[in-house]
Parts: sequence; C-alpha cells; structure tokens
Amino acid sequence: MPRVAMVIQRYLPHLGGAEKQLNQLAPRLQRRGYEPIVLTRHEQGLAPYQVIDGVPVHRLPSTGPKALAGATFTASAVAKLTQLHPDLVHAHEILSPASIAVLSKRINHHPVLVKILRGGGRGDIYKLKKRPFWKSYFQSLKRNVDAFLVISQEIDAELAALGVPREKRVFLPNGVNTERCTPVSEERKRKLRNELSLPAEATLVAYVGRLVPEKRVDHLLRLWPQIQSNDPAARLLIVGEGSEESRLKSMSVDGTQFTGQVSDAVPYLQTADLFVLPSSTEGLSNSMLEAMSCGLPVLATTVGGAPDVIKHGSSGFLIPPDDLDSLQRGLQTLIDDRMLRFTLGSNARARILADFSLDSVADRLVGLYDQILHPQ
Repeated sequence: MPRVAMVIQRYLPHLGGAEKQLNQLAPRLQRRGYEPIVLTRHEQGLAPYQVIDGVPVHRLPSTGPKALAGATFTASAVAKLTQLHPDLVHAHEILSPASIAVLSKRINHHPVLVKILRGGGRGDIYKLKKRPFWKSYFQSLKRNVDAFLVISQEIDAELAALGVPREKRVFLPNGVNTERCTPVSEERKRKLRNELSLPAEATLVAYVGRLVPEKRVDHLLRLWPQIQSNDPAARLLIVGEGSEESRLKSMSVDGTQFTGQVSDAVPYLQTADLFVLPSSTEGLSNSMLEAMSCGLPVLATTVGGAPDVIKHGSSGFLIPPDDLDSLQRGLQTLIDDRMLRFTLGSNARARILADFSLDSVADRLVGLYDQILHPQ
C-alpha cells in the first residue's frame, strides 16, 4: 500500500477547514489503497503520537520564538520523513509544510504535492511575499514540486502569474460529506432547534467559522439592528471561536446568539434558514460547502472559491467584500422571501452533489497520486 505523508501546520483537535478536510479525506484514501500518515506541530497537552480515526498522527517538536519554532519543526519533520520512507509527500500550505516536503525530497527522492489553502489578501501567496528571499524560495518550489493543488480559480491565477506552468496546476476543490450534510424535514428542524436551544419560529441566519478579523463577522453585528427592525423574527446565529470572540461578543445586539466552538456544526446548519459568509478573503470555505449540501441558500462575498461554486441568483447570492449595503440588501431579500430561499437552497444542494462530494474529490486525488507515482 503506497504511503502518503500529509504535512500540515495543525491537526485535530483543531477544527479549522484544512484540518477537517484532511480528517475526512484520510479514511477515504485508505479505502482506495493509500496509507495516509499525518505530520504536524506538537502542542502542549497533546500526545506526540496518536492514531485518530485509524490514521497515525506524529506531533513533532516546534518550540521557542517563531523563527526557531519553524526551524525546529522543519528539522524534526524531515528527520521523521526520512525514517518513514513515504512514497509521496503531500504538503498542506506553501510555507513550512512545502519547505519540509521539498527538503525531504532532496534527501529521500519522493514526489511532492503542495496544496494552496487560501488566495487573495492574507492568503498563502500573500504571506509568502512578506518573507525575505521569497522569490528564490518560490523558484525552488517551482523546480521541485510535482503538482500544486488549487481549490479556486483565484489561486490558480496567482500561481500562473508567478510562472507555474499549467501542467503543474491541478484544480481539486474541497469536498463535502453529502450523506451527513443533508437537508432535514421541517419536523426534524423544529426538534433540532429545541435540542440546541434555538428560537422555534425565528428566521435563522447562520454564520459558521472562525471568529477572526478577515471573516468580517463584525459587519453582521453592525447591520443586524436594522435587519431586526425590519423583521423582528430574524435571528443571527454565530457558531465558532477565535481571536475576535471577546470583541464580537461586546458588540452583541438583540437577536444574536453565540454558541462558541462546537464539536459538530452540521445540526446548526440543518436547522438554519440561510447561511452568510461576509469574508474579505477565503480559500474554499468548508462551512459554505456544508451549508449548501444541507440545502441552505448562501450569501457570500466574491472572494476565494465562492464564485467557482455559486452562480449568483441561481444557487446563492454573491456580493462584493466589505460592502455593507450589499450585505444588508442581500440578507433582507433572503429573509423576506421564503420561496427564493427554497429555490436557491435546492440548487445549491444539486451543485454540491454534482461536483463537490468527498468521494468524488477522493477519487480525483487518488487518480493524481497514481499518475505521479506511475507516470505513463
């Protein structure tokens, strides 16, 4: 069974999008004949080695100030890869994980894939360009990386602009467990609201994700009093945690509810009426894909992979980032029009089933692994 080493900055119990995506893909790779092994940074309170959902996880030293921690992680990860002898290394991010993969390739002579997690401002390429000597580093990546995995046309364009040839840029979006993330009946929705202590009769607008500046959750809180004055039954549900949590809670207004971090966000999506993602920058939001799979209409900004997934007015609404007027108008339109929500949500579910199921993504990823390991 070919062994694939997955190098990622953080892993479970962290519940970010990249971590969740890898956790859900790993068992599907096993069923398709590949052996995934995760290498990540060690954190206090977590075991250095653990098997999670049948997948070995090595948490490696990463101590001291930021630069020293990065160097320590790189050295320990390359040493571990030399010990493990993987057939292929799949790096999840263009900074430390990609650096580790390329250094290991020079020693151990295995192919390397690098997944770009996010485009635009604050994205992988944006962060890379803030580093000294980034051009020489990226030239090394272009020479040594066998394929760059891109999850949006935005990222693909960024790599093209940096001279990465078309044959090395592989579009592979994130996937959704469409069997778990599925619409529920009105009766089940009412039961879920009761179980989750949510208002039974409200029009429930859900945000699910990290509470960090680029997600622009503060925009929702600023405009929510006007939304609720127009529709007193509207409620804003904010699911997640992050560095902005305290500040956002201090802005909390009537008709809003924070859940904090939850182990499973799917029930909150299933009981909501619509999903909103006002980010200024994104990769390809797993929460957005899960919401669409649950049959929710989505209001998202035209950043990251959202325009690749959503057709405006057909499977959701797209608005410019940092445009509060458009955000308010879009929310009000969807809150006011139940039939429009149903139509957009049904089309969103069909879009996910057609192109974004986890099984289809796993099939395409295994096909790429096969192609790289056994070239014609």
